Amino acid sequence: MSVKRRGTLDAHSVLIIGLGRFGTSVARTLTEQGWEVLAVDQSGELVQKWSDVLTHVVQADSTDVDALRQIGAGDFERAVVAIGSHLEASILTTANLADLEVPSVWAKAMTKQHARILERIGAHHVVLPERDMGARIGRLLVGSLTDYYELESGFGIGRMGAPDRLCGKTLAELSLRGRYGVTVVAVKHQGGGTFEDARPETRIERGDQLVISGSTERLQQFSGRA
Repeated sequence: MSVKRRGTLDAHSVLIIGLGRFGTSVARTLTEQGWEVLAVDQSGELVQKWSDVLTHVVQADSTDVDALRQIGAGDFERAVVAIGSHLEASILTTANLADLEVPSVWAKAMTKQHARILERIGAHHVVLPERDMGARIGRLLVGSLTDYYELESGFGIGRMGAPDRLCGKTLAELSLRGRYGVTVVAVKHQGGGTFEDARPETRIERGDQLVISGSTERLQQFSGRA
């Protein structure tokens, strides 16, 4: 990857530091979507392991701000600190990216205390994968949602099969927002290929898949009535 000055890098470029399971998962997903990824790890063994899978892999000590400068870390608009188990390395790397004024820094945290430290030293987005996955599974278990994402505390978006009580009626007739406090965002009809934007005249039929949004509490209540 030839590093350019910030503002001239491709809009879909990202720096990922840490080649554990979380970092490589993020890197591979972005690469598959056509993003330009520069992956970095201090371990020569991991760099060698992933060099045939990821396009751009570099061995560097991210706790050394000069090493980050040499690989052009400050030229990226986005960076992901995927170091979780090594607390000191995670904190120093995040602080270095903040010093380099990277506009959007995402960081993995292992605990709430770790997350608070990362936020205080400059991380713009902090992810707690185990906590978030546990919460997601918990939401799925208590209702008929087949998928769920919490967009922010207390508000999420989920997927579910159309309950019988909705079938044969249009969204305008159902008035779900007024009655249940949830909104149908998209609908995939049985046998249909993709989801379509939900409209007032959209008629719900048996076998349809719904994408719904609303407060976590309302989504659980609504899906639990299916």
